[in-house]
Amino acid sequence: MNDSDPEPNPKPRHSTSTSTSSGDSHSASGNHPAADGPAEPLRIRYRVRFAKTGLLRWIGHQDLARLWERLVRRAALKLSMTEGFHPKPRIAFPSALALGVDSRDEVVELELAEQLTPSELLERLLRDEQPGLVIVSVGMLPAGFSKAQLAQSDYIITPPDNADWEKTAEAIENLMAQDTVSIQRKKKTLTLDLTSQIKRLEIRDSAMHLSLAASQKASLRPGDVMDLLDLNEWIPNGASITRTRVRLEQEFESDDPQLMAVAQRAPAVACGDYPFPPNH
Repeated sequence: MNDSDPEPNPKPRHSTSTSTSSGDSHSASGNHPAADGPAEPLRIRYRVRFAKTGLLRWIGHQDLARLWERLVRRAALKLSMTEGFHPKPRIAFPSALALGVDSRDEVVELELAEQLTPSELLERLLRDEQPGLVIVSVGMLPAGFSKAQLAQSDYIITPPDNADWEKTAEAIENLMAQDTVSIQRKKKTLTLDLTSQIKRLEIRDSAMHLSLAASQKASLRPGDVMDLLDLNEWIPNGASITRTRVRLEQEFESDDPQLMAVAQRAPAVACGDYPFPPNH
């Protein structure tokens, strides 16, 4: 669902919606249409963080994108659409989640042709109560703010009951001593730089903690790391993978309720780093 349109850069102005606060610092009164032309469509971008859990982890990325399209339409949101013969809603994800992986922290950016406060948008999204989809927070991005780009993903891998931690620790030590690794991807052998991609791999609190940096080329996935550690039997024996954090190149944080709203019943993230952990 990522669109390739140019980065929108209008300053948000007052919409005709009665739910928009007249004191919103992101509204601009000087951006009126010219007398001899139509008004430029309003395009305001919101960054939504959400959890994807339960049976919802078994739907693929395209199905998740369609789920979000249906959700925002049920919420009666006025969507900004792409141009051309087949316009589509401007809904973008910085990272696709592998099938079968739980997540406590995913990101989607919605572009609307109306201005709502983050609290108003959060309330509309929460009303849908889609099973397995938990809305965590909504931020209204300033004009010119960069689109979400993945920097790093953090995971917790919970082992099966019969995990051999001593053997696993030795495998981790041996793997991290290497500079490069080779993996199979679409019947091709790829050689990847290990030190630039695995930012953390350790055993803590009876689980494996893994942080993977994003790459412009091929990137390691949790399944790749488990194969390299010779742990490919973990998943069939009851292990689970959970993405705990999506870290972006440019995070948006604010204490201003006109710019950020956080759900009261947001899912807890490991190590107490919800909703905006410090980068480390």
